[in-house]
Amino acid sequence: MQNQTSQLFIVCGASSGFGGAVTRNLISQGHRVVAISRDKNKYEKSSFGVNADNLVVIEGDLSDSATLGKVHDYVKEKVLHGIFVNSGGPPAKKILETSMEDWDNAYTTLLRWKIELIKLLLPKFLDQEYGRILFLESSSVKQPIENLVLSTSLRSAVVGFAKTLSEEVAQHGVTVNVLAPGYHDTSALKRLIDKKIKDSNADKDEVLNSFAEQTKVGFLGNPDKLASLAGWLLSEDSEYITGQTISVDGGMIKGTFG
Repeated sequence: MQNQTSQLFIVCGASSGFGGAVTRNLISQGHRVVAISRDKNKYEKSSFGVNADNLVVIEGDLSDSATLGKVHDYVKEKVLHGIFVNSGGPPAKKILETSMEDWDNAYTTLLRWKIELIKLLLPKFLDQEYGRILFLESSSVKQPIENLVLSTSLRSAVVGFAKTLSEEVAQHGVTVNVLAPGYHDTSALKRLIDKKIKDSNADKDEVLNSFAEQTKVGFLGNPDKLASLAGWLLSEDSEYITGQTISVDGGMIKGTFG
């Protein structure tokens, strides 16, 4: 695909955290973003200062097929360069604390909609002979994290889907990769903090320090720094990287191929 200064991207879960950081990063590069958010007003308040001319917000729940249909309808006549596939996680629980309803909800919120959305957009990427698909999951797909059995199990399924997809579309100029973040300073960490406080009676500062100490670098990750890597993986320069699950975890993963 011919290099273009301003490209079009979809960012899922864009109201805060990693999604918000990736949106800001892409817009700062002069790109256009279709941001999906459950609360349009919340997103606009949290993104004060971005170039509004380069931002379209589609309000809706990602697990609702109607929302995915709106996204598809908006981009179907446009050249789409890539998508950042991201959403919040399920409650932090141990296995015996989960109900079957928890598992059904985790399937819906972590796996099903991602497959549905990619199936809607994939024909466009294949027709274009170009596309960047980047999933945001968790380092727990490589090394389980305490109290995240729901997230670990369903996100691991996403990684399997992404790897298989990468092999099917590689010869069409489409790359598929996964970012696997460890402990970052985002609202998503709150559910782990609250669970740890409840189970250990520790205070918040003690819990935050315990998470930071599990990394080799000794501090929590910055979502804006991860967003710079995401921006590169969504760019044309990343053409030779596909089918990879890349840890962004401060050295927390202990395996040789972490």
